[in-house]
Amino acid sequence: MKRPTHRARESAARHDAEIRAQVNEGITRVFQLLGKRWTGPVMSVLITGPTYFADLRRAIPGISERMLSNRLTELAATELVVREVDKGPPLRVSYQLTEAGAALEPALKELAEWARTRLPEPSRPADH
Repeated sequence: MKRPTHRARESAARHDAEIRAQVNEGITRVFQLLGKRWTGPVMSVLITGPTYFADLRRAIPGISERMLSNRLTELAATELVVREVDKGPPLRVSYQLTEAGAALEPALKELAEWARTRLPEPSRPADH
């Protein structure tokens, strides 16, 4: 059997490095969705169970109603969240994770633990 030439080995090594350097398609897709601002916090609140819109808004400091509505719409479109309307009165809308959304719980908990132990706390202004 003929051994590969030096040039063939270099070409194969370059090809292997290019393949390793490419980002996994699944990682790209998950971070395109979950990497959006506010999506992680929304998911983390919904992991606790069905939640009314107003309660979600209060649980996530700094998020606007419009942004929350947008994120919930996106999550519903990807079938991670389901929207339910309680006819009332009063009319109330709640959201909960689907089976697919709930399946993210272990990964989200691992990320939260990693952040707790590996990421420095953001600087806070000193009280005067």
